Amino acid sequence: MTDGVRCMLMRGGTSKGAYFLATDLPADPAARDDLLLRIMGTPDPRQIDGLGGAHPVTSKVAIVAPASEPGHDVDYLFLQLGVEEATVSDRQTCGNLLAGVGQFAVERGLVPAGPERTTVRVRLLNTGTIAVATFATPGGEVDYTGDTAIFGVPGAAAPVELDFTETEGSVCGSLLPTGNVRDDVGGIAVTCVDNGMPVVVARAADLGVTGYEPADELAADTALAERIDALRTEAGKLMGLGDVSGTSIPKTTLVAAPREGGAICTRTFIPVRPHPSIGVLGGVSVVTALLLDGAVGRELLAAPAAGPVEIEHASGKLAVGIEFDTAATPPRVSRSTVIRTARKLFDGTVFPRP
Repeated sequence: MTDGVRCMLMRGGTSKGAYFLATDLPADPAARDDLLLRIMGTPDPRQIDGLGGAHPVTSKVAIVAPASEPGHDVDYLFLQLGVEEATVSDRQTCGNLLAGVGQFAVERGLVPAGPERTTVRVRLLNTGTIAVATFATPGGEVDYTGDTAIFGVPGAAAPVELDFTETEGSVCGSLLPTGNVRDDVGGIAVTCVDNGMPVVVARAADLGVTGYEPADELAADTALAERIDALRTEAGKLMGLGDVSGTSIPKTTLVAAPREGGAICTRTFIPVRPHPSIGVLGGVSVVTALLLDGAVGRELLAAPAAGPVEIEHASGKLAVGIEFDTAATPPRVSRSTVIRTARKLFDGTVFPRP
């Protein structure tokens, strides 16, 4: 395919990605992935000849299609493209790009807009779970303007309410994939959790850092990157993910006591490169872990008596709401909520590298 491809570039939460209708891409996954690599400019550390922004959080793709079965409105497949390596992974989903899926579906005519607000039920094909996105559509048109600000994004935009249910164990099969609240991996105490995103939670101090370092300082620490990679590789086996050396999961999040008024301070790696903030479902999984008795880092958590838990990250904060079904033993996660924003950056035709 040498002709242009219809594409919408959107910022979703603290990520940026190319959104496509499934019908605008090759049906064959190998041909599709080859095309997307050429569109994003991978492999190249600068992605200079494509849409990618030279970082994992800006080398993402959302593929949207009408619902393949009853019970939801659209299907959403997330693909994480490598930057320096020609990789395409569907082993995780992305809650940040999810923040733009409903609007994209309305813009492309897959879902009718409501007179004031529109709610879209999205099936996350990577995990098989359902998320509900609600956003402003005054006069039946998507409105991206608003006064909601999220850390990691300059300015403000219209809020997008994301409501997750049944995300517990959606990748690994259970909330605690190792069967334990706490494990020892190479002498490091960790909690391995999956509430929509497989995450390895460890204390920053146990990895030889404070947990308050800027992301660029952590990125320059090659010894830390090696420790993070060894930790997540071994944890991935314990979590039933097999050999994770060529994938972006599990994520690793280091935790420290809060110092900016939040409930916990975090630094996240994808897979060994520091995240400039924290992913939506990554944040959901971290908060879920820290609310469990005996979890690593639980003693650092300054949880509020009620309401969402505010995570401090490298560029600000993220508020996550978690509801547990305490009637179950052990307690089960019944619902997770996050507020994000999204914005359409361009809508047109992208021309892949030959």
